[in-house]
Amino acid sequence: MRSNRAVEIEQAAMEGTTTTVGGKTAQAAADSASPARELGGAFPGLSLLPQESSDGIPTYWVPKEKARPILRFLRTGLERPFRMLYDLTAIDERARARQPGEPARDFTVVYHLLSYDRNQDIRLKVPLEGEYPALPSVTDIWPSANWYEREVWDMFGIGFEGHPHLCRILMPRTWSGHPLRKEHPARATEMGPFELPEEKQEAEQAALQFQPEEWGLARRGEETDFMFLNVGPQHPGTHGVLRIVLQLDGEVILDAVPEIGFHHRGAEKMGERQTWHTYIPYTDRIDYLGGVMNNLAYLLPVEKLAGIELPPRATVIRVMLCELFRIASHLVWYGTFAQDVGALSPVFYMFTDREKIFGIVEAICGGRMHPSWFRIGGVAQDLPRGWDKLVRDFVDYLPERLDEYDKIVMKNRIFKARTVGIGAMSLDQAVEWGVTGPNLRACGFEWDFRKKRPYAGYEQFEFDIPTATSGDCYARAVVRVEEMRQSLRIVRQCLENMPPGPYKSDHPLTTPPLKERTMRDIETLITHFLGVSWGPVIPAGEAMVAIEATKGSNGYYLLSDGNIHPYRLRIRAPSFPHMQMLPEIARGLMVPDLLAILGSIDFVLADVDR
Repeated sequence: MRSNRAVEIEQAAMEGTTTTVGGKTAQAAADSASPARELGGAFPGLSLLPQESSDGIPTYWVPKEKARPILRFLRTGLERPFRMLYDLTAIDERARARQPGEPARDFTVVYHLLSYDRNQDIRLKVPLEGEYPALPSVTDIWPSANWYEREVWDMFGIGFEGHPHLCRILMPRTWSGHPLRKEHPARATEMGPFELPEEKQEAEQAALQFQPEEWGLARRGEETDFMFLNVGPQHPGTHGVLRIVLQLDGEVILDAVPEIGFHHRGAEKMGERQTWHTYIPYTDRIDYLGGVMNNLAYLLPVEKLAGIELPPRATVIRVMLCELFRIASHLVWYGTFAQDVGALSPVFYMFTDREKIFGIVEAICGGRMHPSWFRIGGVAQDLPRGWDKLVRDFVDYLPERLDEYDKIVMKNRIFKARTVGIGAMSLDQAVEWGVTGPNLRACGFEWDFRKKRPYAGYEQFEFDIPTATSGDCYARAVVRVEEMRQSLRIVRQCLENMPPGPYKSDHPLTTPPLKERTMRDIETLITHFLGVSWGPVIPAGEAMVAIEATKGSNGYYLLSDGNIHPYRLRIRAPSFPHMQMLPEIARGLMVPDLLAILGSIDFVLADVDR
C-alpha cells in the first residue's frame, strides 16, 4: 500500500497485495507451463526443445526461422502477454562442449521475457551456425530491442536483419573485432603494443566528424535549417561521460540521440577470465553508487548454481547493508537532481548525510564506496562490536532530515515548476522500453522484486512499495524520497531482529572457509589454499536472478561449464534501457528540460556501459 507521506506529496494511491509461494505468485506457479501449451496451440507441429536451468525459468530452444513469430506471439498473442523484453544477449558456444540433446550451434541468441500479469519469465534460445550469423530483428515488436541488438552485433558480430541502425554502440566505430567472441583477447597483455601511425590517426579523426545522417537525423526542414547541439560528454552536465546529440528547432528538442560507451570497461569479458570469487570486486564498479548491492546481484545466481543456502544471520546482514547503500545512492541522486534544476544547498546537506552511512559501512566492512564485502555463501566477517549503536544513531537521525528536505526541495515552487509535467512516460511506454525500479513505479505500477519475488530473505520484512501516477520528473522524485523512508524501516528491523549464528555458510564451495578451521587439519588448509588461489569449481548450469537495485532491476545471467570461472557472464543493467528511452520522453521539450529529465532518471554511466 502507499505510505501516508507519499500520498501527502502526491495524491495518487495504488493498493494491492500478492500471495507468494516460494518467491513466486501462486498464479504464476500454476501457469508455469502454460506458455508452452499456448505456443503449441498457436503453432501446430512446433516442437519446442526444453532445457533445464538452475534458476527454474522455463527455457526453450527455438529454431531461427520460428524465433520472430514466436516472440511476436508471446508479446501480442497471449491473453496475459510477455510485454517486457527484459534482456537480449548472446553466447559464443564454440569453446564449449555441446550437451546431449541440445541443437548444434556456434552462437546462441538469448531472449529473456517478463510478464508482469503472470509474474513469470520465459527464456528463449536461438541456435545459430556460421562465423557471422544473422537473424531477423525484433525492434518492431519491442522498441527496446534496438540497443540490445546493436550491443549483440558490437560484441559478437551477430547481425539482425531489418534493424534500423545496426552499428557499434559500446566500442568505437573504428574498433576491429567483436570483444565477447572467444578469440578476442581478454587482457591487454595478449594484444600487441599500441601504435598510432599517421594514417590511423587521420582515420580516427575522420570517424569523429559529425554527420547527422549517420545518426538518423536530417540537416534541414522544409523552410529552415535545424541546429545540432552536443550535450556532453563533460561529466558535470550529464552525470557521467555521456554525449547527447540534440536536434533543435530554436530551443525545442526535435530529437535526441545518446552516444554511450565512453565508460565501457569490458566488465562481462573480465568475468570470463576471473574466478568466481575474484570477480566480486569488479561488480562494485558497475553501479558504483550501489556498493554491496552489486555483489548481491552477482552472488545470488552463483549460489543458486552451487546450491548454497545461507544462514539467517548472513541473510539479514546482507539486507541491512544493501538498504543502507540504497539510501546512500538515493541521497546522491536527491542532492544532484536538486542541483540540476538550480538548488545549490541540498547537495551539501545530503552528501553530509551520505558520509554518515559511509562511516557505518567503513566500520563494518573496512571500505566505503566499494567495500566488496559479500562472499559466496555469506559475508567476509561478522559484525564488529558497536555496530548496533552506529546503525541505531543513524536510523534515529535521518527521518527528521528527510522531513527538512521535503520542505527545501519537494515543496519548493521552483523545483516543482521545473519537474511537474516534464519528461512524463505512460505505464505502457515504460513497460515497452524495459523501464524498471522507481521509474516504473512512478507510472503508477506497484511492482518491486523484493515484494513480488522475494529474494535474500526480504519476505521477512515489513515495508511498503511507494508509487506515483504521473510518470514525470516530479513523480520519480516522490517515489525515491519515500523509498529512503521504507529502507530505514527495513534497516531498523535488521537492527532489532539480528539473529545469532554464523555469518557464512559451511558449504564446501563457499570462499574461503572459516578462518578458525584452516589450521585444524591439512585437508581444510588445502581447501582454503585452493579456494583463495584457484577458486571454487561451480557445477555446470545457467541461472539468472533479478534484484531490486538502486537504479531498477539488476540481473546477472551466469553460464557455468563446470570450471573455476564463468563461461559467460551477462549483466542486465537497469540504466541501459533507461538511457535508451531518453529521446522518447525528451522530444518536444526545451533544452533545460533535458537536464531535469537526466537528473530524474537516476542513471550511472558505468551501469549503462559496463
